[in-house]
Amino acid sequence: MTYSIAILGASGYTGAELIRIIAGHNMLEIKALGAFSKAGKPLSAVFPHLRHLDLPDMVAFDQIDWSGIDLCFCALPHKTSQEVIRDLPQNLRIVDLSADFRLRDPEAYAKWYGNPHSAVEIQKEAVYGLTEFYRDEIAGGRLIAGTGCNAATGQFALRPLIAAGAVDLDDIILDLKAAVSGAGRALKENLLHAELSEGYHGYALGGTHRHLGEFDQEFSKVAGREIHIQFAPHLIPANRGILGTAYIKGDAAEVHGVLDSAYAREPFIIVLPMGEAPSTRHIRGSNFCHIGVVADRIPGRVMVFAALDNLTKGSSGQAVQNANLMLGIPETEGLMMPPLFP
Repeated sequence: MTYSIAILGASGYTGAELIRIIAGHNMLEIKALGAFSKAGKPLSAVFPHLRHLDLPDMVAFDQIDWSGIDLCFCALPHKTSQEVIRDLPQNLRIVDLSADFRLRDPEAYAKWYGNPHSAVEIQKEAVYGLTEFYRDEIAGGRLIAGTGCNAATGQFALRPLIAAGAVDLDDIILDLKAAVSGAGRALKENLLHAELSEGYHGYALGGTHRHLGEFDQEFSKVAGREIHIQFAPHLIPANRGILGTAYIKGDAAEVHGVLDSAYAREPFIIVLPMGEAPSTRHIRGSNFCHIGVVADRIPGRVMVFAALDNLTKGSSGQAVQNANLMLGIPETEGLMMPPLFP
């Protein structure tokens, strides 16, 4: 059986990644591509690397016939997504890749994103889309809120440890390096090649990064009490990939054992042998996340590493993984492509 798919925001990085993944999917067929400024253009005019695909031209959202669409991916900017989703058919299954439905508390959303939520009535039904931990809820959900790529990386490294009590909850430091595609495709001066290349820098420091809202929400839920981690994100001159390093207090062997056990049956999470650290070059273009554990020279201190592709496992791949669950398709369908190397 084949399911009909629409993608809103098809001209962005995550939209292009969705198209790339679905092109190798046996049970999803793209019937509509929605865009704003690029409406009316063929896909090849925006993404020449996808010109071999036989796909419809991009159109304005109001030109899409929703009657034959089984599921919609919304790859739209924050704030725009909630306004568009609010007006979509009520029976339409939706996977949203923006931040608009990730936070359950409307006040928390307003705090982290600087504006009140305009679709509170449907925010309540959204399921947080971290697939490995919300699998049953996602399968039965109508609106899935894809996680932030930074938030997914940190949670894969830390969530099982917090749940197992294998880490000091009051002493967690997460240092994260993220590639530039995570900032989106819009033109920004600080993302010009001359501004970004040959160096990297921290940003949104001192507890201002928006993905902290997800860490606060999810880690506190797992721990059963309020958890605040120390978090420093950095922008690196690379197109794809995130490498997170968590500095924690615990026993290295126990930490590795907890993670190895937690992910033993997960098709996309690979825990490396003890003492081995992952690299973004080994997950690029794939839906895999590699996790490593290294004991520090200071007794009782441990480093936990997580590497994933921000556009795939951190966004569009995760979105397809969730869509597979929602449609009753094998979870790995279309997602077992190996990483690109070199």
